[in-house]
This record gives sequence, structure tokens and C-alpha cells, in this order.
Amino acid sequence: MRTSKPIAVATNDSPQSRAAVEWAARRAASAGLPLVILYVVDDRWVAEPVPWTGEMVKRGETLLETAAGRVRDKIPAEITTKVLEGGISGSLRKYSTQVSMLVVGSGATHLGGSLTDRALQVAAAAKCPVAVVGVTESDDGQGVVVGVDGSEEATQAVAFAAAEADREGQELTVVYAVWEPDKWVDSGALTETLTQRIEDEEQMVLAETVSGLSEDYPDLVVHKILDTKREPAEALIQAAAGAKMLVVGSRGRGGFKRLLLGSTAHAVLTQLPCPTVITPIHRK
Repeated sequence: MRTSKPIAVATNDSPQSRAAVEWAARRAASAGLPLVILYVVDDRWVAEPVPWTGEMVKRGETLLETAAGRVRDKIPAEITTKVLEGGISGSLRKYSTQVSMLVVGSGATHLGGSLTDRALQVAAAAKCPVAVVGVTESDDGQGVVVGVDGSEEATQAVAFAAAEADREGQELTVVYAVWEPDKWVDSGALTETLTQRIEDEEQMVLAETVSGLSEDYPDLVVHKILDTKREPAEALIQAAAGAKMLVVGSRGRGGFKRLLLGSTAHAVLTQLPCPTVITPIHRK
């Protein structure tokens, strides 16, 4: 999964954006890739060019140089900057075709929770993997965690996560969460034998999802977790606490195919346990 395409990170100089820029710079340096720092001038409300549009672009360029200056002195990455014009989500979606990864900040805290509307929009629409980084992220996380559910999208997420873990010298943890219907068990509708049979079948799905990794990455340590007590998002958030990275497919086998972002990815992005990468769907 080698690439020469740069990594891009979008910033508006908020604390979340500053954390995202630093995370993106470290990853670019580690992967030996260039970094492009982006700022989007949202000019959708402008019917025709006006004098202050140019001033907004100049301010964006100044903001970008400040952002680049913060990381150039301490992280050995090749860094350039670029101002985009247009709607923020639409502009980043178009630019995502030119890069190997797009990094964004998690959003601001509001009413006791994390508002990640912009991150959700970008993750849903981008054509490349999107990393969402929280404001308090450190660089001492351990391990790469990936969520699976037996879908084609999950298999693609595993491929990305395995390549990332191998490149970084990290262990890979593959989490498959299947929430058992307790009301059936309590009413006796599921016998112990049937319950075990269901769990055995799900273990097979988990094993098939990671099959071939040992051939591609012989030195990679892989842990498999089948969680039957928690919903997928909750299981992933708990498993990825303190991890270096969490990887989730943009959509799994459940839900509605018309949705660009699945419920599990959506839920994880609103409660980031660590830097989280949403991998896009690549139809074969």
C-alpha cells in the first residue's frame, strides 16, 4: 500500500486544527511523504468577485504560513501550503482525490459533548482515508485498532490498518462486535448450544477477515477480539482507548446503502478515543 501522494491537513487555526496539523506532520515525516496544509476560503455567499475576497485569501495565506512555521522547526517533513476557495466540505472532497490521506480536527466541545459536524461531512464525502484528530492527542499511543463486521468495506479497512501497523512497528487489534439480543436469551429462545453455534460462526467471520495478513506481513502481531456484550461503536471506543490509531470503514454491512457514513463510524467520530481514520469505499 505504498504511495507517493502527499498527506493534506485542513486548518482554521483552532486548537483542534493545530493538533491535526502537528499529527499530520508527524505522520508525513514517518511515512516519508510531503505534507500540504490547506485553508478554505468559504466564498459561497459571494455572487461575484469583490475586493474583500482577495483580502480573505491573503489572510488565509498568512494563517497557513503561521501554521506551517509551528511544525517546520520541530518535525522533518516537506511542507507546502495551499488556499482553496469554495464550500469547505466540497472543496476538501475535490482535493481529496490528489492526496493519500486528508486530516481534519475533531471540532469544538459543546454542551458536554464533541461537535464534529465538519469532520463528519468530510469523512463521508472524501475519496481518500480521512483522519480525525482530537485536541488532546499525544504521540505515545500504542497499537492500531480496526473494526470489522464481515463486509467488503471492513476488509478494506483491515488492509489499511495492517499496512499502517506494520509500517509503524505496532501491533494490530481486530475487533468484531456482535451485540447479542438479550431478550431472546432471557426468554429461552436461544439455547446454550445455539448461542455457542452463533459465536462459532462469528469467530469464523473474524478469522476470514484477517486471513492472509500473516503472508503479507509476517512480522505483524495480530490480536482478534469478538465482543458479544457491546454495540460496535462502544466496543471500538473501549478497545482503542490509548491506541495510536483506530481505523473504521466508512460504512459496514448494516444500515442503508444510500448513507455515505455508517452509524458506527458516525458514533465513533463523536467520541474519539484516539486519532481515527475513516477509510472510503472502493467498489471492485
